[in-house]
Amino acid sequence: MEWEIVIGLETHAQLSTKSKIFSTSSTAFGAAPNTQASAIDMALPGTLPVFNGAAADKAIRFGLAVGATITPRSVFARKNYFYPDLPKNYQTSQFDLPVVQGGKLPFFVGEQEHIVNLTRAHLEEDAGKSLHENFTGPYGESSTGIDLNRAGTPLLEIVSEPEMRSAAEAVAYARAMHSLVVWLGICDGNMQEGSFRCDANVSVRPKGQAELGTRCELKNINSFRFLERAINYEARRQIELIEDGGKVTQETRLYDADLDETRSMRTKEDANDYRYFADPDQAPLYISPEWIERVKADMPELPAQKRARFENELGLSAYDANQLTVSRDVADFFEKTVAVLKQQHAKLAANWIITDLTAVLNREELDITQSKIQPEQLAKLIARIADNTISNKMAREVFAAMWEGEHEADADVIIEKRGLKQISDSGAIETLVEEAIAANPAIVEQYRAGRDKAFNSLVGQVMKAARGKANPQQVTDMLKAKLG
Repeated sequence: MEWEIVIGLETHAQLSTKSKIFSTSSTAFGAAPNTQASAIDMALPGTLPVFNGAAADKAIRFGLAVGATITPRSVFARKNYFYPDLPKNYQTSQFDLPVVQGGKLPFFVGEQEHIVNLTRAHLEEDAGKSLHENFTGPYGESSTGIDLNRAGTPLLEIVSEPEMRSAAEAVAYARAMHSLVVWLGICDGNMQEGSFRCDANVSVRPKGQAELGTRCELKNINSFRFLERAINYEARRQIELIEDGGKVTQETRLYDADLDETRSMRTKEDANDYRYFADPDQAPLYISPEWIERVKADMPELPAQKRARFENELGLSAYDANQLTVSRDVADFFEKTVAVLKQQHAKLAANWIITDLTAVLNREELDITQSKIQPEQLAKLIARIADNTISNKMAREVFAAMWEGEHEADADVIIEKRGLKQISDSGAIETLVEEAIAANPAIVEQYRAGRDKAFNSLVGQVMKAARGKANPQQVTDMLKAKLG
């Protein structure tokens, strides 16, 4: 039997506000445990929450970016559940009236564009953190520490429709979502610190069947690589279970990266198990059209808009435009490079950023904001390729020297000091070509007999005589002319 995987993702993005969603406590990461937890965060008797309007600004910004409906009146509810690291024993969240409804996210899997519809995005508070390691009690017993610094940090939970059909597609969606929330400036996207994490709802069904299978939720995955591995493992587990005559139980499962497997945590609850009801301590959130317009006026150019502009104004392919908008920093680097160049060299700039620059950044595990070559410096190198001062092969030698900081990464100085200027003088190249033809009569006869590889050999002879400095295109054209 052929099986189909059905995947929906719930993404938790910590909003980059300076204070928490219902208190003035700092949201800065890395402080000593429980030093950023106020009486409100600890749910001490007599405390009341005060909503942080900056969290709503960021939710509105997200909703506008995905083409969603911004709810004029949204309501906070109490989600009742035992949280060992949230003292209230309920989470203030949104249920039937979320702040953002609908929307869609376009993204690429390879060179193929996909679109996934969004169900909703709602505001809620994060829980604290249980620390199970390196805690020893007075009698040597193992203990668990509770850190409430994270409790009350504002979250935007973004729920997709179950429209993804492979782990690769789910990862591409998650990457695109990560890129978008960072691009918008609403989340720092730091997955190691838990600022961006995903829950994956995974089910399987026979191919062609309309009815969805029983889903399992894979909880709190904070790595794209682990997300792909977890989904693939869980899909295999469910298929094998069904084929062996068993039934999938709706449950929440944990992914163990060390063992590369998912394990049961608890039976999956449905909405009614949480006993949602409107929070009597928190007034409804009213968002006026004027508020939405203020946020809209402060919006950056969105990735899709920038992609379209790169294609229409700069003549880039859809693939190149997508690669250059994977993050706002990459797009900014490209635009700064092109600003120094002539517009017709945009494709050449795109190639160098997507291939050579990205390769060295990946090798040294650096972000493009940490690049050792600045856009203006890269633009000067590209200009020397465009005006035939150096060949692409020479340019890579210059690029490597620039990366190491040679001559303050000045392409012109490096070219001059290393004697890399390309021979473009037609008279000099003609002499080299005639000498190669005269010195290799056998190869010339092979070419004239129809052996095309012999032509490449002649090009190689000319380039060898020129010590690699002759303009390859001029050599090719001159040889073809001389050989008739």
